[in-house]
Amino acid sequence: MARWVVFAYHTFGARALDALLARGEQVVAVVTHADDPAEGDWFPSVAEVARRHELPLLTPPAPGLPAVVESLRGLEPDMLLSVWYRRLLGAPLLALPRVAALNLHGSLLPKYRGRAPVNWVLVNGEPRTGVTLHHMTAAADAGDIVAQEALDIDPEDTAATLYARMVKVGVDLLLDAYPAVLAGTARRTPQDEAQATVFPRRRPEDGRVEWSWPAGRIANMIRAVTHPYPGAFVGDGAARLHLWAGSALSDGPPSATPGVIADIRPGEGVAVGTGQGVVLLRRVQSAGGAEEPADAWALRRGLRPGALVTGAA
Repeated sequence: MARWVVFAYHTFGARALDALLARGEQVVAVVTHADDPAEGDWFPSVAEVARRHELPLLTPPAPGLPAVVESLRGLEPDMLLSVWYRRLLGAPLLALPRVAALNLHGSLLPKYRGRAPVNWVLVNGEPRTGVTLHHMTAAADAGDIVAQEALDIDPEDTAATLYARMVKVGVDLLLDAYPAVLAGTARRTPQDEAQATVFPRRRPEDGRVEWSWPAGRIANMIRAVTHPYPGAFVGDGAARLHLWAGSALSDGPPSATPGVIADIRPGEGVAVGTGQGVVLLRRVQSAGGAEEPADAWALRRGLRPGALVTGAA
């Protein structure tokens, strides 16, 4: 039986760890991030999975600390697996496993290397993404590919719905592919560096929307960072307005003044002009207020067609 060291975090990491254990694999250590109450409780704790199974658990501030490396070296792992772990694993760690050091990444590599690939594909309006199981190198997400599975992106997908599907597909991909890695029969396909794209981590401020953008771009930003993420927004301070749900209108006027209300649709939302087309805001939240339907928000503020929305120039 293979000996595994698993670096994992978030829902993807917890589900992958559970799946390996359910299959009877010997996990000799789990390395994760300390649970942070500031991140909320919307995803399961890898640490709790490890405790439930009475597995050796490490939560170091950095995985490459000499004490961590030496502790894991003594466990003589055959496989090292990283799933949604947020830090790069350096050469000393990658040299530990007898067979392979693998990572599950949430994109079709070499596209969308780096952090937050689920959010970024929606921000950019991609029609398809996927999951990649690949060998790890010192460079992020750059190692040879073992297996991939594509996922079509639905026009109504948010980061949360896309991620939920990705987790299931990714765990299934791992379970299907790793036995061949252990047996030494798995393919290794080098990534095409000419096709590689790299994206950084995302911060709450990256959710800022400009009304001069096309309606489709605004709608993509809204669905990419809506709950449980910090949300898209316009304006600052007391004038900030979060945009929690919205879509580009196909039946609106072909053009309208950016940031100006074109129409208020009871029970549907507020149509706002953009740099190209019109976006229908369905749910919004004023600074310091509660989330509410956009048409109720406009009524409460006494807004009418032709009025400027928060954040309009």
